[in-house]
Amino acid sequence: MIYPWQHSAWQQLVAHWDKRPNAWLLYGKAGIGKLAFAQYLAQALLCENPQAEHQPCGQCPSCHLCSQHSHPDLCELTPEIPEGDNVARKLLQIKVDAVRHVLDFVHLSAHRGGHRVVLVHPAESMNIQAANALLKVLEEPPPQVLFILVSHNKDALLPTIKSRCRPFALPLPSRQQALAWLQQQDMADAENLLAFHGGAPLFADTPAEDDLRAQLLDLLAQPRLLALLDYAALFDRQKWPLSLLFDWLHKWLLDIARAQQQMAAVYYPGRQTALDALGARTQPIALFALAERLNALTPYGQHTLNVKMQAEDLLIDYLHFWQQKH
Repeated sequence: MIYPWQHSAWQQLVAHWDKRPNAWLLYGKAGIGKLAFAQYLAQALLCENPQAEHQPCGQCPSCHLCSQHSHPDLCELTPEIPEGDNVARKLLQIKVDAVRHVLDFVHLSAHRGGHRVVLVHPAESMNIQAANALLKVLEEPPPQVLFILVSHNKDALLPTIKSRCRPFALPLPSRQQALAWLQQQDMADAENLLAFHGGAPLFADTPAEDDLRAQLLDLLAQPRLLALLDYAALFDRQKWPLSLLFDWLHKWLLDIARAQQQMAAVYYPGRQTALDALGARTQPIALFALAERLNALTPYGQHTLNVKMQAEDLLIDYLHFWQQKH
C-alpha cells in the first residue's frame, strides 16, 4: 500500500521504469510513509503479474509472500534490537555481520526466477564498517539484484553510498491531506500533534510522551528551579533518551525565536500566547546562546550519559535564559 499523497511520486518513478537503476535511495522527512513506499516498490519488482503503472497485483504467489514478509527473494536489512530493559537509550545500528548476510543473499539464485531485492532501512543506521561492506556490492551488483535504501537523513550517509544510488525524494503531504488522514484515524488533537511532528502524519500514538511534553511546556512558560529539577528526575524515570528532550526543547526555542520576530509558532501553535510573552521578555542573543548549547549536546542524544544530570543542567540553562529580561 502507498499513501494517498504518494500517488504522484509513484507515477514519477514508474515513468522511468525501463531505465531503473540498480539502487534507489528513497529519502524524505520521517513519518511520511517512505518505508511503505519502499515495500510497495519491492513488491512491484517481485510481482509475477504486474498491473497498470507497474503496480503489484496483490494476488500472485510473490505478492502473497510479500504480504506475509516471507518472500525468499526479498531481504530486509534493519538495525538490531539490543536486549535489555533500557533499549530506548541505546543507539540502534545495522552492523557489518548483517551486511555480510546480504552479501551471501545477493549471490544466490532467485527462488522464483525473477529479481532479488535488498531493502535497507533506515540506511543512515549503518555503522561505518557496514556501510563500507555494502558499498562493495553496490559498486558491482550481481545481475537481477536491486537495492532500495530508505533514509530520513541522506546527508548522514557516506558520499560513496549516495553516489551509487539514484536519489528519489518522497514528498511531505499537504496540511489538508495530512489532517484528513489523521481524522480518518480518529486522532485526538490532530492539528496540534501534526504541527509538533512538522506536518508528517505517520507518527506513533504516544500519550505518555504527549502528557510529559505538556508538563514541560507548562514549566517552560513559567520556569521555577525546584519544579525544573523535579521534572528532570521525572523524565529520567521514564528511561527515555535525551534525544527526546532535546527535540522538545529545539522546537520550543525555534518557536520563541519566531515569537521574538512577531511570527506564528510552527511546532506549538496551541502555546502561542505563552510564546508571545516569552518572545517579548527575552533577548535574542541569549536565545542563540542557549540554542548553541543545545546543538552541542544533540549528537549525544542516544549516549549513555547521566540523563538526570544532563536534563537538570540544560533546564537550569533555560531558567537563566528566561531570567535575562530585556
